[in-house]
Amino acid sequence: MSAPRPELPALPVTFRPTLTRVVLLSVGLAMFLVITVIALMLERLNPGERVTFIFVAALFLGVLALLSRPRVTADDTGVTVVNITRTRRLAWEEILRVNLRSGDPWVFLDLSDGTSMPALGIQPGMAKEQAIRDARSLRALAESRSATGDDTP
Repeated sequence: MSAPRPELPALPVTFRPTLTRVVLLSVGLAMFLVITVIALMLERLNPGERVTFIFVAALFLGVLALLSRPRVTADDTGVTVVNITRTRRLAWEEILRVNLRSGDPWVFLDLSDGTSMPALGIQPGMAKEQAIRDARSLRALAESRSATGDDTP
C-alpha cells in the first residue's frame, strides 16, 4: 500500500532541518562566547594570542554556520537547493524524482540530465518524521508541477 498523497503546500515553501540548524548555531555561538571570554580573562596572553583565540572561535562559528545553511525552497518556477557551499536553481521539469530511502542521510533529486543531486535541506537526522513529510511534499510538488509544466504555454 502506498503512502497517502500529501496536500500540496502553498508556494513558496522552504524546507530546512530546523532542529539541526538551531543546535549547530547554538553550539557555535556558545563556543565563540566561551573561547572569547577565556581569551580575555587569561592574563598571561599577549594581544596577538588573544586575537588568535578569538579568530579560531570565529572560525569554528563560521564552519558551524556553513553546516546550518542547507535548505530547499520551492516556488512557482522551480526549486532552489542550497547545500553547504553551493546553490543550484532547478526548473520543475528538470526534477524527475525526489528520493528519500531508508538509511539515506538526505533527499536525492534525480535530474533530467541523468545525474542525481543531494538536497541537504531535507535530512532525517534529528527530525525523521518531519523529513519524511517534507520529502513527500516536495515529491508531490515535483510530480504536480512537472505534469502541469508540459501543458502550460
